[in-house]
Amino acid sequence: MEDYKPRRSILFMPAANKRALEKAKTLGCDGIIFDLEDAVAPEMKETARERAIAAVASGAYGTRELIIRINGLETDWGVSDVHAAAAAKPHAILVPKVENAETIQRVVSVLREAGAEQTTIWAMLETPMAYLRAAEIAAASDRLSCFVVGTNDLVKDLRAQHTKDREPVLTALGIAMLTARAYGLTVLDGVYNDFHNLDGFWFECKQAARMGFDGKTLIHPAQIDSANEAFGPNAEDVLYAERIIAAYHAAKKEGKGVAVLDGKMIEDLHVTDARRTVAIAAAIACGI
Repeated sequence: MEDYKPRRSILFMPAANKRALEKAKTLGCDGIIFDLEDAVAPEMKETARERAIAAVASGAYGTRELIIRINGLETDWGVSDVHAAAAAKPHAILVPKVENAETIQRVVSVLREAGAEQTTIWAMLETPMAYLRAAEIAAASDRLSCFVVGTNDLVKDLRAQHTKDREPVLTALGIAMLTARAYGLTVLDGVYNDFHNLDGFWFECKQAARMGFDGKTLIHPAQIDSANEAFGPNAEDVLYAERIIAAYHAAKKEGKGVAVLDGKMIEDLHVTDARRTVAIAAAIACGI
């Protein structure tokens, strides 16, 4: 069964920042990643974990999807992060710098030790090896449900540059997209660093939306509205989708295998896409 949960805007939130955690309760993003990893200094790791767990358990974030990004299992904090997150029961645990199936399988094992049999896993692809092994990672466990692209580390490892059109990382973006769709995963585009440059951010959102990404990870609340607009169907999209569905149903009643709408042929594949558009719009409207 396809997952129609909107993931247009998933905001990274440093879990050690108490003020930011409070503000996040009022933001219009589809999800929040409580970050225990890159955004947290070593001396604040345990505090960040405690605050993330309390935030998830509080029930104060409404319908937003709540994810905890753990530290890597090879660090001093990783295993404890998984145990603590399992007890809080977030919607998912985000695993950083995944490069092989074994990493996902180890997380699954720790979750089972903690008694968390249902917790979903998201994986960050941040290195060249991650993309070369993307299919292996995707097949590691049926508990893996989402790829999150990490282009900052990838650009560094490639010795490339950040460019507007993202030409240096288009191959990796394509691999992530192809693999996610082949294995039925959600796939989220990486962050845009210059949060003051909303025009540049909009360009990158539209590029990712055209490629087929489900949404984008964000580093600042100012980016939420643009992401929601770029990755969510607008009223015109929904109306056209409804017309496609209606035209196809009318044709079927007349015993026809295809329909014609505005001079264009409508087949099963168009109807499937139209139904997804309508379902996503309904989920957004309901705040799911």
